Parts: sequence; structure tokens; C-alpha cells
Amino acid sequence: MTKLLMETEKRIPTHVSIIMDGNGRWAKERGMERTKGHIAGVESVRACTIAAIEEGVKYLSFFAFSEENWGRPEGEVNSLMKLMFESMQKEFEMFVREGVRFVVIGDRERLGSTMCGVIDNVMEATKNNDRLTFILFISYSGKWDIHQAARKMAADMAAHPEKEISEADFGNYLATAGIPDPDLLIRTSGEKRISNYMLWQLAYTELLSTPVLWPDFGKEDFKAALDEYAKRDRRYGKVK
Repeated sequence: MTKLLMETEKRIPTHVSIIMDGNGRWAKERGMERTKGHIAGVESVRACTIAAIEEGVKYLSFFAFSEENWGRPEGEVNSLMKLMFESMQKEFEMFVREGVRFVVIGDRERLGSTMCGVIDNVMEATKNNDRLTFILFISYSGKWDIHQAARKMAADMAAHPEKEISEADFGNYLATAGIPDPDLLIRTSGEKRISNYMLWQLAYTELLSTPVLWPDFGKEDFKAALDEYAKRDRRYGKVK
């Protein structure tokens, strides 16, 4: 029994992804504007990043801004973009100090040259860090990802008609190429949907919904999610 417990405790997910939900509700409960919830949520991102490093997680990703989020009120969108822009610059020193590689995935066409410039600079400066890969999904949707991958694949096959592409090969055309599929997806605020997020990549991901609102989600919550993951029996459709 002791041996089994030790083996379970050692099972850490390689890639943890988080859908950060509940910022607006957190702010509303406190009589604040929604943007205050997003600002408070930055501290939760920082806390989870440190916890992931401490626990040995190698990839940590956040669904920061979906393609559908462009439909929110202009003021909120602008505030979110400003917050992400400032956070990238503010956290740069921590990324370097802690050996974190920074990656942004999504459709950049609507982000603007200034935002893209900062993204490129931070990604270039941290590209050789290997302690943790920190991924922000910005202006991203799972359907967009599959669509752009299909277009790349079609162009590749047109140029090389002799080439055979397997299901596994399709992943090389996705925006997440080179990044392992998430082992664990955490969604805060009690919601139980994936909201057009990594539709291909989440095929066998363990899902965990917590009632905690994102700004209240800290290191202990993150570690508790890892403990829950360690109890899961991942069979991938097979019998063990």
C-alpha cells in the first residue's frame, strides 16, 4: 500500500492547462468593475506558475483570450489587451530568473504590431529556457486552429502529392506543434465546458472543474488539482 501511494504521489502531469473563469463574478461580488477581476487574476497566474515549477510540471498553459472574446465591450477588450501587454513586460525578469520559456499561441492578425513586438521579444529572449514552458493562448479558438492546420496540410499535400499524412502527423500542422497535449485541464468558477479550446488536443485530457473563482485560485488550489490528477486512472479507451 505504501509503495502504491508513493508511486501515485510521483505522477505529475507534463502539461497542465487552465481556463481562467470567474474574474467578472469575483469583481461583481465585491462591487467592482469587471476589469478589477482581471487585474486580480494576474496574481493567480503568477501563483500557479511558481507552483508548477515547484511541482515539476514542464508545460503550463492559460486560455487568456479567446477568438470569441473580441465580441466583448470595446472597453473591456482594450483593458484586457493593456493588462496582458503590461504583464508580459512585468513578468519578463521572473521568466529569465526562473528559467521559464514564454510562448504565445493564437491568431495574431488582430493583436497589433506593438503587442506582437513585445510577444516576439519575450519569446526570443526566453527560447532556450527549459525549466517550464509558459503558454498564453491569445485570440485563439480550437476551430480556428484545426482550420488553419487543414489549410497548411492541404498546401503541403498539393506540393508533395506522394506524401502520406497520418492522424499523428496532423498535430504537426496545429498551432501547438511541438507542445505535448494537456494531461490536465482545470476550469475555475464551476463551469463545465471547454469553450472552443484546443478541440483536437484535449481528446484524452483529464478535466477538472473547481467552484473557486479565478482570482481566488492560488498555489494550494493548483497543488490540490495535481493531487486529484494523481488519483485518476488514465486508460485512453483501453482496459488495464
